[in-house]
Amino acid sequence: MKNTLFLIIMALISINMSCTSQKKSSGDNLSSDYQIKSSYLLIPVEEKAPAVKIIAAASDNELKTAFDVHLAVNQIDYWVPLDVKKWKDQQLTLSFQGLTKPVLGSKEIKQSDKFEFEYNEKYRPQFHFSPEYGWMNDPNGMVYLDGEYHLFYQYNPYGSMWGNMSWGHAVSTDLTSWTYLPVALSPDSLGAIFSGSAVIDKDNTAGFGKDAMIAIFTSAGKVQAQSIAYSTDKGRTFTKYAQNPVLPNPGITDFRDPKVSWNELSGQWVMALATKQTVTFFGSHNLKNWTKLSEFGEGIGSHAAVWECPDLFPMTYQNKTKWVLLVSLNPGGPNGGSATQYFIGDFDGKTFTPDALPYPLWLDYGRDNYAGVTFNNIPQSDGRHIFMGWMSNWDYANQVPTKRFRSANTVPRELIIVNNGKHLILSSYPVKEINKLKGEISEMSGLDVNKEYVITELLKKNEGCFEIEMTIRPENARIFGFSLNNAKNETLKFNFDNTTGFFSIDRKQSGLTDFNDRFAMGMNAPLIKRDSYKVRLLVDKASAEIFINDGEITSTTLFFPSEWMNQLKFFSQTGTFSVENIKINNLK
Repeated sequence: MKNTLFLIIMALISINMSCTSQKKSSGDNLSSDYQIKSSYLLIPVEEKAPAVKIIAAASDNELKTAFDVHLAVNQIDYWVPLDVKKWKDQQLTLSFQGLTKPVLGSKEIKQSDKFEFEYNEKYRPQFHFSPEYGWMNDPNGMVYLDGEYHLFYQYNPYGSMWGNMSWGHAVSTDLTSWTYLPVALSPDSLGAIFSGSAVIDKDNTAGFGKDAMIAIFTSAGKVQAQSIAYSTDKGRTFTKYAQNPVLPNPGITDFRDPKVSWNELSGQWVMALATKQTVTFFGSHNLKNWTKLSEFGEGIGSHAAVWECPDLFPMTYQNKTKWVLLVSLNPGGPNGGSATQYFIGDFDGKTFTPDALPYPLWLDYGRDNYAGVTFNNIPQSDGRHIFMGWMSNWDYANQVPTKRFRSANTVPRELIIVNNGKHLILSSYPVKEINKLKGEISEMSGLDVNKEYVITELLKKNEGCFEIEMTIRPENARIFGFSLNNAKNETLKFNFDNTTGFFSIDRKQSGLTDFNDRFAMGMNAPLIKRDSYKVRLLVDKASAEIFINDGEITSTTLFFPSEWMNQLKFFSQTGTFSVENIKINNLK
């Protein structure tokens, strides 16, 4: 037994020594040498520590990687992997820019053949897309090809806070389950990889091959410019165009987020580009040479901040073609921070002309839906306009109480133009594929609420993922609503006010809120008085997406309860209201 123990100890020492490297000073910077025998170097992160630039290079210096990381100083919050397979059996040097002596993080870097992520982290969503690890913000390059939905996204592979902007990549065949793929685009000499789009070049207009997948993105270096990359293996690998950028910066500070699609009217590719507080449209026949077509935005909509992430696409309303232009801005949303406005009008292949509507119009009144765009290349046989947004807000995105990952996307939603009784609006509703996630169901025929009615147990086994569907009839009630609650007296309230004409959400007592002083701010949306309100609520651990009257009003809300909400309370301040056709489903 003693001999066995001795051998185990010696083996552990041997493994540890193989992961330890000699530290030396190179000029003013600390450096470390590693003889690479494994697939990854695991790097310790402490989020409150200052960011350190690490340069990884082999002895021949041909393969070089540079990135920023909050290298642990006082404690290790989590680890991030540096993929070193390309340096296998070589000596790799890590140079820590600005460090002159070892710190906890530089001393504890270790080699490993695997990196395991914690998908059961407390607030990890189960049916919303989230990154395997690291930080995520804007969805990018969303495109459909040969049975696969491709989701690219703004990604930091080296920590759970914004930085090192790259394009992460995942694919799905059903919009509900996703397969992670390697990082598609990484920073280069032109800068970080900011938001953009992807198209399928069916006619080989760019010369990279028929049906090539072409990514169009912002190279964010000293200035912002537009670049392209192409893939001939269905998005698995990309090659950046040698003559990037294809659309240089004309002297505009904010010049980013190209959304490109083929326009039949003009017979060319059209790019919608965020340019300060306008959208500028460019045209191209080959995705390489671009000409300015027009500019839209002056004097219309919200101009509380810089415009971002535009999306232009046609829709059918009453057998006529209407064009929709999405524009995100931050700050300046209707409830503070980040939000997405939209315009409905006409586009002749060159110029967008908005209809006379009461702008600004908001796609989602919640605090947590931003920078969303639609999938390109959806087959005509499907015909849907499928949207996904980033489920967070720049007011607090870097501080939300998750650990190894930050942020998720909204559920995929179908966009439809409808008339709300006053004017045209853009409604959004979960795609039909979400229905296959439904499990155990609990039903109630109906109830009348005078002051209060409580369903003490939503589900026998509640793991924080469920759906509530119901129809609320105000009757003679003026201020009424419902709330989700738990045994810790935490509550998320949904309020209808037929007196003032507002729907609101209150998350002040919903659990953890003190990580940022702006998080507890409420949400208000204009409410058209109706005889009934059809409600659908999707809850996934730490998010709630509510759709009222098939998406006439939509609100996305993050919340962080200490235990899952398993109680449904109805309340009325004045009068009586009724609730019909209550259905509660587990979602899995």
